[in-house]
Amino acid sequence: MPAWIVPALLALNLLLLIYLALRRDAGAAATTSAIERLERELRDELGRQGQGARADLAGFQQTLLAQGGEAARAQSEQLRRLSDSHDRRQAEMRAAVETRLAALQEGNEKKLEQMRATVDEKLHATLEQRLGESFRQVAERLEQVHRGLGEMQALARDVGALNRVLTNVKTRGVFGEVQLAALLEQVFTPGQYAANVATVPGSAERVEFAIRLPGRGAGRADDAPLWLPIDAKFPREDYERLLDASERADAPAMEAAAKAIETRLRLEARSIRDKYLAPPHTTDFGVLFLPTEGLYAEALRRPGLAEALQREHKVMLAGPTTLLALLNSLQMGFRTLALEQRSAEVWDVLAAVKTEFGKFGEVLAKTRKKLEEASHSIDLAETRTRAMARQLRSVEALPEGRAAELLPGLAEGAAAAPDG
Repeated sequence: MPAWIVPALLALNLLLLIYLALRRDAGAAATTSAIERLERELRDELGRQGQGARADLAGFQQTLLAQGGEAARAQSEQLRRLSDSHDRRQAEMRAAVETRLAALQEGNEKKLEQMRATVDEKLHATLEQRLGESFRQVAERLEQVHRGLGEMQALARDVGALNRVLTNVKTRGVFGEVQLAALLEQVFTPGQYAANVATVPGSAERVEFAIRLPGRGAGRADDAPLWLPIDAKFPREDYERLLDASERADAPAMEAAAKAIETRLRLEARSIRDKYLAPPHTTDFGVLFLPTEGLYAEALRRPGLAEALQREHKVMLAGPTTLLALLNSLQMGFRTLALEQRSAEVWDVLAAVKTEFGKFGEVLAKTRKKLEEASHSIDLAETRTRAMARQLRSVEALPEGRAAELLPGLAEGAAAAPDG
């Protein structure tokens, strides 16, 4: 029995009850018995329908249970088959994976072994190379240290020799002379200065170095040079006492050593003025060269010393840097004087060039005339050639071989022309 019949019957009964209620007012008394009878019939019918519905529901429930059991058994069977298939595939996949993993592990072990061998080989080679380079660098450093020790020993010997030289008064003068000679050689040519020069005529006193300046008659063969005397002095003992006192911060000893240096320099300046200055054979001043910058600085530190030497003795103090600047200035003066002396010669050369240039113009004009005549002759030859070609147009040309036999000279000249 379909499930929708019960609700339909209930709805129909409800409609009948509403209809009977509406008609109750017209014949309530007459219809009471009919209503009761109808109610009983309805109750009976509803009971019968309820029993049929319960029977139908019980059958439907059994049918559902039977269908559910069959579906559960089918689903269980399908799940069992799926589980078996899954287990079988999982076993096959596990076997394949284990096989691939075994092959991959074996390949990785081989590659790792090869990489280990390669790395060991490279590490061994690199280690040997690094060790070789390290030993070579260590050997080079040891050799450099050995050379440095040898150089230090040589330097110690040279310092000892220099100390022995400077302790001797004569060799101390040689030290200043060597440095002065080096500065002069650096700036001047050998003809622009001289050593051990008797600057005063008739005197036996000779200055260490003198610069040869041009005299008033510069450029004449009999012109006598004008000498600029330069003498080097090095009061080593006084300077060393000054340095020792400075290291000890002993002000009285420093002042005493500085005064001793000042006194020594004044005596040397007076000696240069008396021995080496004799204008007009020399300049009216000389140069006292101090071979170290420290000594020169101490001399300039003394109040009024440099001005007093220039004013009283016509002597100028100079250290290595100051003397080099003075020599460079003199060298520039020499170059300017040489340019003035050669200017007349330059003008003579220019005049000769002008004369020769006029002659060259004449020769160039003659050459141009000859070229024009040659060009005219070539034009005439071309005209005659074209006329001869017009006359020969009617003549049949011979092959080149026959022409070479008839005119052998022309053939040889044509063959020699490309070679030229």
